[in-house]
Amino acid sequence: MSAASAETGPTLTVALVKGGRTKIRYPAEPVGDDGTRITVRAPWAAPGVRDFGFVRFEPGDVFTEHYWRDRWYAVKEVRTGGGELKGWYCDITRPAVLRGTELLVEDLDLDLWVSADGRSVLRLDEDEFEESGLADRDPPAARAAVRALDELERLARAEGLGGLVGDAGPVGGGLSGDAGSPVC
Repeated sequence: MSAASAETGPTLTVALVKGGRTKIRYPAEPVGDDGTRITVRAPWAAPGVRDFGFVRFEPGDVFTEHYWRDRWYAVKEVRTGGGELKGWYCDITRPAVLRGTELLVEDLDLDLWVSADGRSVLRLDEDEFEESGLADRDPPAARAAVRALDELERLARAEGLGGLVGDAGPVGGGLSGDAGSPVC
């Protein structure tokens, strides 16, 4: 295990950066780190319910979040507190960076939702991505973001995302902190 590993140890802080500013920070339990992929778990503990129309995130929901150091996305498996799979919320991001106990993730606005049964695969926030100006400021990053969204959508439609993230273990126990995993 390298010095930059999240395999064991203290709670990590996930810092979600968007547009050059930290949008939110929340504690997450380290689940695994193979040197390329970092997996953490965090409860949805935001006040109330966030209803997107295609899924509702509620107090008690648990997010098992997979971040890669070499890929332009993060995949968040969403389950009820009782363990029922709701689906996967995918953020298109720059590759994640672990600095000590902080996991830094830069959100690039594009998102993908995949329902638990795999029948619903939705591309989200493409308008926000266009409005962000990333294509003008950093064309290579914009192209990488679009390729990442296309890759995840193809994978979701062909074989689902379960194989990509594997089994992160049972939900429950060990979840702490008063802030949960947001979806932005």
